[in-house]
Amino acid sequence: MAVPAALKQLVDILQLLIDMLMVGAVSVSALAAVGMSMQFMMVINVLMTLYVVGGNALIARFIGQGRKRRASALLFSLIIVAGVLSIYVSIGGYFGAEHYYLLMGSQGDVVEQGALYFKILSLGFIVIFIDTLLYNALSAAGDTKNSLYIKLVSAAINGFLNYVFIFGHYGFDAMGIEGAAYATVIAYCFNIGAYYILLKKPYSHLNLIPLIRIKDLLRVWHVGWSATVERAISSVSFLFFVSIIAAYGTAELAGYQVGLRIEGIAFMPGFGFAIAATALVGQSLGANKIEKAYNMGIISGRVAYIFMGFVGFFLVMFPEFLVGFFTDDAQTIAVASYYLIFVGLAQIPLAIMFVYSGALRGAGATKTILKISIFSLWVFRVIPSYIAYKMGYGIAVIFIIMNIETLIKGIIYVYIYKKRVWLNTKV
Repeated sequence: MAVPAALKQLVDILQLLIDMLMVGAVSVSALAAVGMSMQFMMVINVLMTLYVVGGNALIARFIGQGRKRRASALLFSLIIVAGVLSIYVSIGGYFGAEHYYLLMGSQGDVVEQGALYFKILSLGFIVIFIDTLLYNALSAAGDTKNSLYIKLVSAAINGFLNYVFIFGHYGFDAMGIEGAAYATVIAYCFNIGAYYILLKKPYSHLNLIPLIRIKDLLRVWHVGWSATVERAISSVSFLFFVSIIAAYGTAELAGYQVGLRIEGIAFMPGFGFAIAATALVGQSLGANKIEKAYNMGIISGRVAYIFMGFVGFFLVMFPEFLVGFFTDDAQTIAVASYYLIFVGLAQIPLAIMFVYSGALRGAGATKTILKISIFSLWVFRVIPSYIAYKMGYGIAVIFIIMNIETLIKGIIYVYIYKKRVWLNTKV
C-alpha cells in the first residue's frame, strides 16, 4: 500500500518539476511566479483539510469495521462539501490573484506572470478540490494503486499539453505561463472522469452512494477543524517565511522554489508512508487492534527514514547538477544548491515528522498536531528567521534555521508518539 502511494507522490513531484522546467525556459520571473503559486495552494489546502483529514480518519475506521456502505455515503457527502467550498475559493482566487503576489512582496514581472497563471488555475479549483478528496478517501480505504495508475496517465497528459501550450506546437500559439495553467486544469479534469468510472465499479474500495448523514459530517468536523487551524497557521507561517526569502530578491526566491521542488523527490517516500500510516492506523483502531495500530506507525517510520536518508545523501552530494536542469542563472543555482545541501542533512527527522503526524491523523489526534505545529514553526523557524534577516545575515542562515526547526519537531513527534496517549483518541 505504501509503495503505490509513494510512487504517486513521486509522479506528483515529477509533474511539478516538469512544469517548472518548461516554465523556467520562459523566464526566471515565470519560474518564481509558478513556484510562489504553490505557496498560495498551501493556503487553499487549508480548506481542503476541513473535510479531507476528518474524512480520512472516519473512512479508515468505517473500513476497519467492515462498513463500506457507510464510508461510501460519507464520500458522497464530502464531494458536495468540496464542490461548494471550491466555488467560493475560485472567486477569491480569480479576482485577488494580483493582490496575493503583491502582498508577498513580489516584484513587477513576477506579479504580472503570477496573476496570469493563478487566474486560470482558479477556474479549475472545483476539480482540484474533488480530486484531492477522492485520492485521500480511496487511500484511507486501502486503495492506492488505482490512484497511481490515474496519476500516471494524467501526468503524461499534463506534460504533453505543457509542451503544446507553453511553446506553441501543433497549430497552437505559444502561451507561455498561461499554457502551463491550462494544461494543469485539463489534467485534473481527466482525473475526475477516471475516478468517477472507478467508483462506479462494484469491486472498488468505495462507491458513490447518494446518502447524506449529518451525524457523520459532524464527526468529520470534530476531527477536521483542529487540522484546519493547524494547516492555516502552518500556511501563514510558511508564507511569512517565504516573504522573508523574497525580500532577499528574485534570484533567491527562484532558487528557494527550485530547491523546494527538487527536495520534493526526497519527500516522496515520506508522504507515501505517511498516507499508509494514516490508513493502517485508522483501520486498525476501527478494528480495535490498538497494538497493531501503534506498530504500523513504527514500521512505516523506519522504512521512510531509510529511503529519505538515502535520497538526502544525493541532495548533499550533487546539488548543482540537480539544479542545473531547471535554470542556467548562476545566482539562482547557487541559492538552490545551498538549500539542497542543508535540507539533505535533515531528511531523517523530516521522515519521522511526516509518518508520525500521519499516524496521529489516522487516529484523529489532530489537536496534538495543532499544538506541535504552532509551537515549533513560530518559536524555532519564523521568529528566528525574521531576526536573522533584520540583522543582515545571508540566505544560508535562513536555511540553517529551517533545518534546526525540522530536527526539533522530529524529536517532539518521537516523544509524543511513544507516550501512546494519542491511541485513545475518540472520533
